Amino acid sequence: MANDKKMVEEITSMEVDFAKWYTDICKKAELVEYTSVKGCMVIRPYAYAIWENIQRILDGMFKETGHENVCMPMFIPESLLQKEKDHVEGFAPEVAWVTHGGSEKLEERLCVRPTSETLFCEHYANIIHSHRDLPKLYNQWVSVVRWEKTTRPFLRSREFLWQEGHTIHATAEEAVIETEKMLNVYTDFCEKYLAIPIIQGKKTESDKFAGAVSTYAIEALMHDGKALQAGTSHYFGDGFAKAFGIQYQSKENKLEYPHQTSWGVTTRLIGAIIMTHGDDNGLVLPPAVAPIQAVIIPVAQHKEGVLEKANELMADLKKAGIRVKLDDSNNSAGWKYAEYEMKGVPVRIEVGPRDIEKGECVLVTRHNREKTVVALDTLAESVKDKLNEVNEGIFNKALANREKRTYTCTTLDEITKALEENGDGFVKAMWCGEEECEDKVKELTGVGSRCMPLNQEIISDKCVCCGKEAKHLVYWGKAY
Repeated sequence: MANDKKMVEEITSMEVDFAKWYTDICKKAELVEYTSVKGCMVIRPYAYAIWENIQRILDGMFKETGHENVCMPMFIPESLLQKEKDHVEGFAPEVAWVTHGGSEKLEERLCVRPTSETLFCEHYANIIHSHRDLPKLYNQWVSVVRWEKTTRPFLRSREFLWQEGHTIHATAEEAVIETEKMLNVYTDFCEKYLAIPIIQGKKTESDKFAGAVSTYAIEALMHDGKALQAGTSHYFGDGFAKAFGIQYQSKENKLEYPHQTSWGVTTRLIGAIIMTHGDDNGLVLPPAVAPIQAVIIPVAQHKEGVLEKANELMADLKKAGIRVKLDDSNNSAGWKYAEYEMKGVPVRIEVGPRDIEKGECVLVTRHNREKTVVALDTLAESVKDKLNEVNEGIFNKALANREKRTYTCTTLDEITKALEENGDGFVKAMWCGEEECEDKVKELTGVGSRCMPLNQEIISDKCVCCGKEAKHLVYWGKAY
């Protein structure tokens, strides 16, 4: 079938080698370039434009929920990092240290921030004194450094961009509400704007964030059946407040410890977009974050009136708020089709002399290559309709993949059989709550706990591992 024709030969098929397919797209679509420091990447303009759109939408959502942006320092004194024991132990293997300032050895080592809890705590201790000072709803957009051993563009790198929200509240109840609210914000963002179906869940005790009372996550399933943690939201209780001596005078004139949260997503979301929606021809971008939502390809552009009309159409689309590009280069129409296919542009507009005579053009949607003839005088409305169709189409395709790759199992043998026969995916199975069983499931089947979904089901009354009374339904899987 014509729709199945491979247009970009330089990209390895995902069925042949998924990891190579992913890397090929990152390189061929000009998203990243490697650097002389292993595990660090240049985020090229096209990828950064995707991140800017992610940032713009999310930042608006944060501000709508009352959050303000701040910016903390990059460096953390070792003594400050050491104040919360569980936290520092969790990050110690990944910390990068600054030992010299110029040619002079520092009296105290400085950590290049892997995360900013300790910095926010130091700040809170200075500015919070009364219940009137609460809550503080902060967020920052920065880079962080974690010395990862194994790296892959966007998924794991030693320096990456992210946002980290940090809030502090008078009561535990308020902080828990905030934790859950931001998890819902991330879920809405991923599903509405990135067209990625999400499982909301709570992490097991062994998998929670260092220093947290509880960690919640959004989990997505990629093309290849592996899970990707797309975002996290943490409830800290008053542990950090006690470690840092943060207290406030309550309405009853008592000294109380406040309760904290943090939550974050990273440039890993770009990796999630690639592995959820991409195909063997390259990127398939959700319209909301696509740097170019529609590209105009003039056919026989050397003929009189073609480029003039193409420029008119571009102006009309821009006026309608659509991010549009006109490619009037000397490259062939076939080359242009393949190029923007690889770039994942949601809608392609083909217009030539005959089309102009008839007052029409051809729209081609990237995700399914469907061609539609539309009138030129209603082009903006038609493109907007197609962008909505693309978003719905890629979401449903991703959801179908997840449903196809989700297996309900009641024994370890069933898990092994399901994975062998159907390939990697989410495994839904009951768990007794013991870490020993959690570890054993991973050891014997290769899938680890991803989360305990907030929407709990009872598929059995027995733990999938030990056969004792089950307490939780868990989504298990292999993960990036």
